[in-house]
Amino acid sequence: MTDLTASLIPDFDLASRNTLALQARSRFGFVLEDADQLPALFDYASSEALAVRLLGGGSNVVLAPGFDGITALIASRGRRIVDETATHTLVEAAAGENWHDLVAWTVEQGLGGLENLALIPGTTGAAPVQNIGAYGSELANSFHSLDAFDRRTGKMTVFGLQACAFAYRDSVFKHEPDRYVVTKIRLALPKAWRPNLGFAGLAELSGAGDLSPRVVMERVIALRTSKLPDWRVTPNAGSFFHNPVVAADIAAQILEEDTSAPSYPQADGRTKLSAGWLIEKSGLKGYRMGPVGVSERHALVLVNYGGAQQSHIAALASHIRQTVQSRFGIILTPEPIFC
Repeated sequence: MTDLTASLIPDFDLASRNTLALQARSRFGFVLEDADQLPALFDYASSEALAVRLLGGGSNVVLAPGFDGITALIASRGRRIVDETATHTLVEAAAGENWHDLVAWTVEQGLGGLENLALIPGTTGAAPVQNIGAYGSELANSFHSLDAFDRRTGKMTVFGLQACAFAYRDSVFKHEPDRYVVTKIRLALPKAWRPNLGFAGLAELSGAGDLSPRVVMERVIALRTSKLPDWRVTPNAGSFFHNPVVAADIAAQILEEDTSAPSYPQADGRTKLSAGWLIEKSGLKGYRMGPVGVSERHALVLVNYGGAQQSHIAALASHIRQTVQSRFGIILTPEPIFC
């Protein structure tokens, strides 16, 4: 307990700890470098009636100006190959590992399977919570299992694929946000690698003679950097809204009005539409509201031009949702967590 209290950082500045660069502070900060510290952290917080908020890379959050509790930064490190079967290589990574660095490391090891998820900001431990996805792939496609600390029981729990209940940008961890702390994840990467080139911008690689995970990863990186603003230059939280999945007749009405609307039929008969397209067609690309605005490069990205707080992002997001609903009758759902 003494060691933990000595490690608490009072009046912790979080402006550099979130990719939106929002002005935010926490009563205390704590750098969590080892999962073994979790029981002591929560015991201490309970004894002092302090809330605990966990933060990884800060890439999917909209932080409040003040948090009257402990913000614990997930900083555990480590990645390794832990097992091999006839068909797969099992890779394990600590929750604090940078996700893109993990992807690049697997490619360096000659392993394919994660290359479509390159350059997604954030930590490895946050990846299964959101079931991150991009360019026709998502974490669930390569997921094997994870370890998580259960705050309710005070014990570690192992989750397999089914137990995680992965769906589009969803998992069991989003439905019980204050219960589990992901500490490690394991990914099963196929030995018989096949490129996933079904997404726009990747299809032209199908004719490449020397196709490899590295080639696909480099194309994904090029596509992302050409379309999305760099959060280190223009602070943002990446894609701000989920792509809505709507009834087929609603999608048909939109396509009848504008055949250029991106649409993706789903297995359940519904259709996924592009939130970015809906926002742009609502006339909001490049729209600015005080210190925040919609990126001029990509309508799905909200940016902080300097000095913004959570309330500014909330107001802009509300305006976008109301405008899109008025134009198309579709309600957008924010992707980042307001906390």
